[in-house]
Amino acid sequence: MRGGLGLGAVLAIALCVGVGGATSQRSAKKPRFVAFELPSTPPAAVGTTCPGSDDCWNRAVEPAIRADEAGAFYVSSENGLLEGTIAAKSVDGGLHYASLDSPNAVSRGEDVGFAPGGGDTDLAIAPARNAARSFNVYVASLTLGEITVSTSLDGGATWQINPTAARVPGDDREWIAADGAAKVCISYHDLPTFNVNVDCSYDAGMTFVQHASAIDLVAHAFLLQNNQIGNLAIDPVNDVVYQILVGIASPAEIACGIRGTCKYHAVWMAVSTDGGRTFSDYPVYVGASDQVGYGHVFPNVTVDRAGNVYAVFSDDHDVFAAVSTDQGKTWSTPARVNRDPARTAIFPWAVAGDAGKLDVVYYGTSSSSSSSKSATWHAYFAQNLDATSPDSRFTQVRATPVVHRGGACESGISCNGNRDLYDDFGVAASPTNGLASIAYTSDQYSAQETARPGCTAQQSNTLHCDHTSIATQIGGPGIFGSP
Repeated sequence: MRGGLGLGAVLAIALCVGVGGATSQRSAKKPRFVAFELPSTPPAAVGTTCPGSDDCWNRAVEPAIRADEAGAFYVSSENGLLEGTIAAKSVDGGLHYASLDSPNAVSRGEDVGFAPGGGDTDLAIAPARNAARSFNVYVASLTLGEITVSTSLDGGATWQINPTAARVPGDDREWIAADGAAKVCISYHDLPTFNVNVDCSYDAGMTFVQHASAIDLVAHAFLLQNNQIGNLAIDPVNDVVYQILVGIASPAEIACGIRGTCKYHAVWMAVSTDGGRTFSDYPVYVGASDQVGYGHVFPNVTVDRAGNVYAVFSDDHDVFAAVSTDQGKTWSTPARVNRDPARTAIFPWAVAGDAGKLDVVYYGTSSSSSSSKSATWHAYFAQNLDATSPDSRFTQVRATPVVHRGGACESGISCNGNRDLYDDFGVAASPTNGLASIAYTSDQYSAQETARPGCTAQQSNTLHCDHTSIATQIGGPGIFGSP
């Protein structure tokens, strides 16, 4: 184990990260990033801060990240089913992250303890302060057949655990979104029907009393068993709830969708204007060919401060973004986000800021296929400061060092190929300065960072080196405030 790097050393290493992937935007305005690994509690003590500690290592993957209205960043990342979730917080714009107590651990071992969670994780932060003047923080985590929701009323210092949040048991791939001071909703697949369920709590996640189907079971019942769920978002201004999914386009495709001979070539947005009680489903985009699918983990939705809604999705080669200015009823023609050297782009995630301002991240490679054994992957950052304009385009920079070499499987637990990058990662932007912080998975050994036990240079590109790292924007335009 090697000593931890201070921020100055990390900055010196990382200042050039963004150079290779930029468009023709003036150099002074290119986003730039600093990257470092997160700590994990346990085994590190609560409050371990990275960079700057010898304990800047973890075993977690598939991170989620959000920012509160005061500019603090929160990250959760999964250790695996029944092994708990790690969490960290930054109060200096993402330049340092301090470990928080595990949101769902109820016992401790040398590394992790038993926890009613530890699988797929997502994170949400209330847009309004609670009675103690804090923003509630919610961490959702998957367990065997249920969803755990952990709530912090004090900025991550302590957690309350609801181990049975879902109204329908037997669940997979949950998402979480918050509204107001105490409302929080989760969405998830139930395994028997593969319906997209949305449950809401009005007491900060302690009880989920409201249940709805995001799929209109009268108009679009054909989507049952024929969909891939994406994330959940709530517009804090008008309380409209958005659930993105991809699936087949019509009842005529039910049989081929189940057989797998046609792909999920329709992107759908489920919209609720009554707080998540009922939903209407609108097509975002229907591809002309049912052999080109968008069921590549995961479709993503985000809402800007003006109420414009963005849908971001991938066809396993490119990432596309579409915008709606009428609460999801109609959509623009999807625009390609990535470009060379991100010839192939997967696993998109987006965050919107002020009106028309959008950040998108994805793993990208110059190889022509996501399964190429010669592919070299980085996390890329794309930005559009006028995303509601049909003539606008995205700038793009490389935000991280190499995160993986070789093929990247996108089939979840059914993967036959390399799954070291797992299924998703995330980006958030600080409302106080507009700059982004990215939480991502890497399977690379680095001589400049502390390695997790068992990770050596020879173990790069294997699960033995998987960990969660951060890349924080330290220059260039932000998506909140004046350019």
